[in-house]
Amino acid sequence: MHPEILRELTSQRGREMRAQAEQATLARSVIRARRARRRGSVRPAEADTFAVPAIPDYVDGSFQTVPDLDEPASRPGRVPSQHHAA
Repeated sequence: MHPEILRELTSQRGREMRAQAEQATLARSVIRARRARRRGSVRPAEADTFAVPAIPDYVDGSFQTVPDLDEPASRPGRVPSQHHAA
C-alpha cells in the first residue's frame, strides 16, 4: 500500500477513535450528573440561579406599563416616572 494512503488511513482512524472517546467521556459525565441529581447531592448550578436584571424601556429609567383599556387610543399612556426624568 502506498505510504500516503496508509498515513491518511492511520490519521482517519485516530480521529475516529478520539471522537469515540470524547463521546464516551461526555456520556459518562451526563450519567454521573443525572445520578447525582437523582440522589440530591448536587447543589443548583450558579447558572441556574442567575436572574436577568430589568432593563429600562426609556432613557429616564422608567419601565413601559400596560395601558389601561378604558383610555382612548389617541392619547399616549402615562409613564410612571415621567416627573423624575433627568
